[in-house]
Amino acid sequence: MILERALITVKPGQAEAFKAAFPKARPHIASARGFQKIEMRQGIENPEDFLLLIWWDTLEDHTVGFRESPAFTEWRAILGPLFAAPPAVVHHDEPL
Repeated sequence: MILERALITVKPGQAEAFKAAFPKARPHIASARGFQKIEMRQGIENPEDFLLLIWWDTLEDHTVGFRESPAFTEWRAILGPLFAAPPAVVHHDEPL
């Protein structure tokens, strides 16, 4: 299993709007092939920072299957307008 980690910063004053939009975007990713689990956590020191964690069966389930699908376009249409900058995304291997 692969863990995707995305650090998302939303535009100033948009944290509540982002939190309200996330449940609308969630089904688009949750229905993707290889999807296992998702968590979104808001920053404490900076509430405009969010940590997105998504567990996938394989790296390709995220990078190809989801990112190249219409579901990704829908996901991004819902959340993307609130981003201050593109999310910083990295992938992590199985736990040690």
